[in-house]
Amino acid sequence: MPRLPRPDDLYSLRVPTDVRLSPDGRWVCFAVKSVGPGRDSYRSALWLAPADGKSPARQLTLGARTDGNPRWSPDGTTIAFLSDRSAVLQQGGAGDRPGPAEAPLEGQVQVWLLPLAAGEARQLSRLPRDVSDLAWSPDGQRLCIVSSATKPESETVPRRPQDPPEPDTRLIDRLGYQLNGVGFTYDRPPNLWLLDVETETAAKLTGGPARDENPAWSPDGRSIAFVSNRHRDSDLDWRTDIYLEPASGGRVMRLTGGRGEQIFTAPAWSPDGRWIASVGHRFPAGGGSRSDVWRFRPLDRDDGENLTAASDLMVGSAMNSDLFPGGDARLQWSDDARWIVFSAPFEGSYELWRVEPETRAVERLTTGRHYQFRQDAVPSDGGLRICAARATAVAPPDIVSLDVPVGPLRGEEPRIRLLSDLLGEDWAEVRPIEPVERWHEVDGRRIQGWFIDARKSPTDRPAPLVVQIHGGPATLYGWSLMWEWQCLAAAGMSVYGCNPRGSQGYGEDFCRANFRDWGSGPMNDVMGGVDALIADRLVDADRMGVTGGSYGGYLTSWIIGHSDRFKAAVTCRSVNDLTSQMLSGDIAGPQFGRLEYGANPWDDPDLYRQHSPLSYAEQIHTPLLIQHSEQDLRTTITQAEELFTVLRSLKRPVRLMRVPDESHELTRGGTPFRRVENIERIVEWFSHYLVAGRTGLPTMREGKGVGRGR
Repeated sequence: MPRLPRPDDLYSLRVPTDVRLSPDGRWVCFAVKSVGPGRDSYRSALWLAPADGKSPARQLTLGARTDGNPRWSPDGTTIAFLSDRSAVLQQGGAGDRPGPAEAPLEGQVQVWLLPLAAGEARQLSRLPRDVSDLAWSPDGQRLCIVSSATKPESETVPRRPQDPPEPDTRLIDRLGYQLNGVGFTYDRPPNLWLLDVETETAAKLTGGPARDENPAWSPDGRSIAFVSNRHRDSDLDWRTDIYLEPASGGRVMRLTGGRGEQIFTAPAWSPDGRWIASVGHRFPAGGGSRSDVWRFRPLDRDDGENLTAASDLMVGSAMNSDLFPGGDARLQWSDDARWIVFSAPFEGSYELWRVEPETRAVERLTTGRHYQFRQDAVPSDGGLRICAARATAVAPPDIVSLDVPVGPLRGEEPRIRLLSDLLGEDWAEVRPIEPVERWHEVDGRRIQGWFIDARKSPTDRPAPLVVQIHGGPATLYGWSLMWEWQCLAAAGMSVYGCNPRGSQGYGEDFCRANFRDWGSGPMNDVMGGVDALIADRLVDADRMGVTGGSYGGYLTSWIIGHSDRFKAAVTCRSVNDLTSQMLSGDIAGPQFGRLEYGANPWDDPDLYRQHSPLSYAEQIHTPLLIQHSEQDLRTTITQAEELFTVLRSLKRPVRLMRVPDESHELTRGGTPFRRVENIERIVEWFSHYLVAGRTGLPTMREGKGVGRGR
């Protein structure tokens, strides 16, 4: 019998994390992430599917640990991939489970080669630090890999019993020395290495303190384009450029011309080597700037050409889901260099598009209520074959493919083929509720939202409502599955989420509309959607809750400091003090505040005080659960501690939920059992106040609760 989702359904989730087409377009190799046997870790395996969809996808590697980042050799006979499977061998593990956790922390993830004809995978690299990315040379003889290793082999000298411990004091003289989910990075910047396939030897290609990433070989194999920030005082801004390095070594040249701040990434060479396409912008609208598709001449170091400016699409925007991480910006050229394929959202759907560089004409390739991301494309039968991951508001992602002709579509949209069924029978009985699209208008802007109705019948009385607010602020909700929403609805609470001003996907002016206004304007947009639901008699206005994460946590804290309309709230990994947010964590520095508010806290402290939810904490009477991860480096846990301290001192109904060993990515990529518990705690909190109608704090259930329930 079909049933509504449960939090623990997450344990059976399988999610594609990377998708790659074979050079001839016949096969798709993709990595699939799943929950480990102990529910305290993840595993990943490579899968293979025919791109025409005529036979089922099959698992290609065992995935006892993590096999990912597949890359086809130019002749299509071999797949290079990254894996930490050597740790299993070092530990003496067997079968599907790793051995004891005694493997070295560094150097577990290395390059492996898997011949498709026959044979086992073999380890190709053995650097003393992990490899994070890889790209084949056009002749298939070398790989450009990314690693923070400084030498090909470890130089660690065994410590004798009489030796004192190594000094562990950290001396830091630059910002950006740590990264959320990773930790300290100041002493291990990733650089490029060349790895010889035949000799298995590795040689360092780039060096220095800059982060060198996203390598892309030129068609003739003479140059490698990569993304980096190599200018002076690079820790004081968020600039990234495309650089060129001769594959034989030599002087590094910056390709992306222009002065001042700019962000360019995802380099992609045209087949004839005359152009490099990139995704980026030059901050024309501060934090609300639109990323476009650009092209540059490899040898000119010019200002480049913006190919998609007229469309006002926001290329590579960040769609929200708590089941899987978002896609990355990717570009692919057609074989004749006539078109460039990219992905971008439109009114909540995430679609595939192409732009013709010579005319700058933009054409939409797909239409639907879905989220298509991490696409790859190769020439096939005179056109272009594309594969991608595709999710909907009621289904996690699977792999799809489509064929696009070289010429105009002439009104015929390419047919999408489903290539995988990753959940299969595990989720056959689970039936998520399809959201209903909603639109309303505030201050002349159309605001898009989604409503999940928890009522069993339209004739039933309106259900309680939980309002959800996304992070960013420059991200978006859309036709993508949100598991927390579904679990709230299964517990009898309707859910509403919208894209207030400052969200991506509706053009640059809309995304910029929250400049110097993270609170009041976006709050009006959210509450306008809530009032429209009340006017349509779809929700119970006396039983409403509000929650959100990151920036959504900021707006949650802001709303309950300015309104008593909600009976309960949960603020997650939130920003409560704008000043300390700009001065701590992995994005501390002069850039974020200037982009979002036009000034920094030391320039205008009153501005930051006026726009901090903490300044209005005395006005908060709504029962509040403050959730925060202890290893969060994006919004540090002091944000939670500050708000909790004030509210508890005022004897307000508040509870602090500290999550150990997790980062800012708890809900999307945290440890499986903690992700499940997080949803359970949020559902319990809102059920207590909105469904049961209680007023005091809920009783502590088993766990490490500190306090007393009422």
